[in-house]
Amino acid sequence: MLQQTFEALERTLNEDNDACIDCAKAIVEVFCRIVIDELDSSINPVKPKASSPDFGEWVGAAVRVLKLGENQNNKFLKLVSQHHKLTTALGDLRNEAGPASHGRDGFLDKLSAHHRRSSVLSADAIVTFLHQAYLEAELDLVRTREPYERFDHLHRLIDANVSLQAVVDEEGFLSVDVTLPTGDVLPLRVEASRLLYQLDRDAYVEALNAARGAPAPLVESDVEQGEE
Repeated sequence: MLQQTFEALERTLNEDNDACIDCAKAIVEVFCRIVIDELDSSINPVKPKASSPDFGEWVGAAVRVLKLGENQNNKFLKLVSQHHKLTTALGDLRNEAGPASHGRDGFLDKLSAHHRRSSVLSADAIVTFLHQAYLEAELDLVRTREPYERFDHLHRLIDANVSLQAVVDEEGFLSVDVTLPTGDVLPLRVEASRLLYQLDRDAYVEALNAARGAPAPLVESDVEQGEE
């Protein structure tokens, strides 16, 4: 959704279309929702509860979940305040000059061009500010939806200190003993389907197609009947 909204923003801005004001606002909202879904606490959630939260609520919730208001540095808090003003201004721009959502007549060309540039620059400033804070936030590694590549520095730490010993058990599953630096062992048991699905989706599809054409495997009861 974020990528599609950004493409719409680029297209409408290049076309001198005032709909880019709506797109600029939507970019900020979508980004805030991503940040909130990633970082929000299940115990004390800050995600807006209204069915249709307004623009300020989304940005305010993102600021809270990033804990930006907890910083005691006056200059930093002033920066947060300035971005709040940008948020309000962007919302006002959209309400007054966003024909895609409100069906209003377009402004004069000169005034519309000014509003288009202002909306895009405001959205850029807000998203850049929140994104930088997001990159510095401590994520919940159990529930994060960030890709594996996002945590390369953590992967190197694990790979340098943790060893693996793998065998294939009697049922054809991959059994892996993960030995920690403490000497503790974490046993893992992985089906072929799960391994392929998680690591190589193309290989999973290839294996599935091959399995569909293979004869059905004999179960233990069939073997016993054959022996009799």
